[in-house]
Amino acid sequence: MTARKTVSKSKSGDNKPHPATKPVTKHASGKNNGKVHTIGSYLIQRLQDYGINDLFGIPGDFVLQFYGMLEESPIRVVGTTREDNAGYAADGYARVNGLGAVCVTYCVGGLSLCNSIAGAYAEKSPVVVISGAPGMAERETDPLLHHRVKDFNTQREVFEKITVATALLNDPMTAFHEIDRCLEACVRFKRPVYLELPRDCVHKKAIIPHIPDDTQPVSDQNALRESLEEAAELIHASKKPVIIAGVEVHRFGLREEVLEFAEKHKIPMCATILGKSVVSESHPLYLGVYEGAMGRSEVQRFVEESDCVILLGTFMTDINLGIYTAHLDPGKCIYATSEKLRISYHHFQDVVFSDFVKALGNHKMKVVVRKIPDHVRPQPIDYKVRPSQPVTTKHLFESINQILSDKTVVVTDVGDCLFGAIDLMISTHTKFLSPAYYTSMGFAIPASIGAQVANQSLRPIVLVGDGAFQMTCLELSTALKLGFNPIVIVLNNKGYTTERFLQEGPFNDIPNWKYHNITDLIGGGWGFEVSTEGDLEKAIKAALANLDSLSVINVHLDPTDVSPALTRLAEKMSKQL
Repeated sequence: MTARKTVSKSKSGDNKPHPATKPVTKHASGKNNGKVHTIGSYLIQRLQDYGINDLFGIPGDFVLQFYGMLEESPIRVVGTTREDNAGYAADGYARVNGLGAVCVTYCVGGLSLCNSIAGAYAEKSPVVVISGAPGMAERETDPLLHHRVKDFNTQREVFEKITVATALLNDPMTAFHEIDRCLEACVRFKRPVYLELPRDCVHKKAIIPHIPDDTQPVSDQNALRESLEEAAELIHASKKPVIIAGVEVHRFGLREEVLEFAEKHKIPMCATILGKSVVSESHPLYLGVYEGAMGRSEVQRFVEESDCVILLGTFMTDINLGIYTAHLDPGKCIYATSEKLRISYHHFQDVVFSDFVKALGNHKMKVVVRKIPDHVRPQPIDYKVRPSQPVTTKHLFESINQILSDKTVVVTDVGDCLFGAIDLMISTHTKFLSPAYYTSMGFAIPASIGAQVANQSLRPIVLVGDGAFQMTCLELSTALKLGFNPIVIVLNNKGYTTERFLQEGPFNDIPNWKYHNITDLIGGGWGFEVSTEGDLEKAIKAALANLDSLSVINVHLDPTDVSPALTRLAEKMSKQL
């Protein structure tokens, strides 16, 4: 093992941990203790009301006035190296905290955010995007101002496609209502929203007092009643029920209700890869990840032999379905999300997801207790270290599994680091973050920063392929600046391994960096180069002991070596083909 150590004295003196919080809407008005709100100050106040204590971004001239207000507010601004990384960090923050925010300048900043915000939209992560913009007075003669693209509405029109609500805050008569409308939509739908703030409107004052409308959506009681009766009838008639818990259980804060329902009726549970760790994987009712052929075959058979599959907050994506190797009969399914409620082939409208889940738990019904065979539940690993043996992907994930605890959060990028993580055992809930639907490379490192900003008591274990590392690795300088201590494990297989399974070619090969030397470049942290199982054991022990700074472990892997999950998928698909 080659180890490199660079010590940094950079610390964040006021970076205190705070627990994940559910956004809470508080009443606010156009006046605050006799002080009339401006559009900028009201936006800052409402972000705080919703539990946002930190915000990510990069300043620019069109947003500098608002940045000045943020600097004077209780909200901490965390600067990043790139705008797309700021978006990933805000996404990671939102997944831990309940809501996140990012603030950038016009077009060159905002348009750079598009990919990370598109991922947040696809995976239902609520992020507030705030962009500065040219002043309204500057636009009157239609000048060719810097950063402009096509016309002054271009950026907002782009974000209309990847957010659930947008607003131009250019009029003090409407801006306060528009802020409330967008923030409420962000929390209600768990998707990003976009607020554009012209620089000559930041300090415009409220003309009339404004009181936000805190009215929450309610279910149609007749539809809710009939959906519960039909769901209870399907569950009651079943002999082999099972629950598949998805990511929305976490997003909407329904973990306790789902657990109570499962425990009350002793219904076995599993999760999707996007929803992994939504419930503790050490729970006696937990089976494992259901992901078609990518998951364990025992779990796949158990789920697909069920005569009543209760899907709660689950997105039926190609990744969640193991590239469509999963087979579920819709006629035997209860499918409930924030966007759809379908029981067998009957669709119900105007039923709020949280109302359905809570009422289902309280509904009286008799459920057959289904025995869980011992071989279906996750099995203990016979873990051994053979010091001189080259590291394999399988052994790497077995090693990672040994160091997970209540104080770690696994943040994984895409590719085989995501597929291999299927078999990790996350003992506490919501300690696994991944872009498992949108699958954008480069997510993990900046998202881990957002997660640790949201809760500094969590230590990120970051799993990233060498290709994704090359995209966003410089954000480690932000982790160093903040005094964070992630353990970054680089799966160095010299290219895009999962792409090689689809189409082999030289385009899948990438330069072989000395990834562990990045600590020299950014001026801090420890770096380790690993080739054998003995090297890996020493590197992991040293990284765990390095509590004061980040660690980067460069793990050399054979380019053709893959995780057990990817092997399972390849075998199943080869049989089908």
